Amino acid sequence: MDLHLIIDNLTNPALLFFFLGIFAVQFKSDLAIPESSSKFISFYLLLSIGFKGGQELSHSEFDMEIVWSLLFGVLLAIVIPVYTYFILRRKFSVENAGAIAAAYGSVSAVTFVTTISFLELEQIAFNGHMVAVMALMEAPSIMIGLLLMTYYKKSSNADNVPIKKVLHHALTNGSVLLIIGSLCIGFMANDAQAEGIKPFTTDIFKGFLAVFLLDMGITSGRKLSEFVKKGWFALIFAIVIPIINGSVVAILSGIITQSAGNRLLFAILAASASYIAVPAAMKIAAPKASPSLYIPMALAITFPFNITLGIPLYLCIINLS
Repeated sequence: MDLHLIIDNLTNPALLFFFLGIFAVQFKSDLAIPESSSKFISFYLLLSIGFKGGQELSHSEFDMEIVWSLLFGVLLAIVIPVYTYFILRRKFSVENAGAIAAAYGSVSAVTFVTTISFLELEQIAFNGHMVAVMALMEAPSIMIGLLLMTYYKKSSNADNVPIKKVLHHALTNGSVLLIIGSLCIGFMANDAQAEGIKPFTTDIFKGFLAVFLLDMGITSGRKLSEFVKKGWFALIFAIVIPIINGSVVAILSGIITQSAGNRLLFAILAASASYIAVPAAMKIAAPKASPSLYIPMALAITFPFNITLGIPLYLCIINLS
């Protein structure tokens, strides 16, 4: 892998703003993002991710590979948080296990974009509908994470758990509803209509992302001691689980598509962890979940691992399978 590509991504401004937030806390700065502004940015990021995913889906030429790809992506977003939740519950609370499981069932948009850059550099073809797959993997993992949290939190306090109420809560949660609704709206909007709001949904996205990650860095920095205390398990999980998910999906994706580029994107989607949509959703839906766990795990450990060692590892597996 090109060393310059690694350096470019490790010096990504949004990533550096996250570390700036941590440093600000460590140096006891009074830097802070107002709570009302932070909540607005969270909603904005969910809206933008969903809308752009819907637009990409509407522009894809429809065939059965698209159908199977979308279904495979959704299946991954359901299976990964379920199995990882029960591993995480051995060490973490219901809220933290659910939030981390949702993050690892979801995807990292920056890791996805980095992989696309790698594919273009290596001149490996891939299809545009994979962007829609990425967007569709956000909501199911959030719903599964919330469903697991709600179910097991209630089951510890009552013998009979109203499954319908739990499912209703997961489906109608504001953050989940926003990303699904935005996806549908993006799919229905024509090019002229989408162009009209492009300055809001696209042009300022990276700026808001930088501010959001700055806020997440500040939040994480305030509770870094919690992560250090449970760091060994979290560190091992944040490296081993992506390797397992990425390697298995690199092989299984051959059933869906023969395109090496699409298979690598599937592998990186399975291996990556969300530090945009899921933290934005959990900040609203599960405030008791600690950002000092799921943000550093996804952003400071899994993200650098995937863009340095993960991408070539998964591509090697694809070429050998």
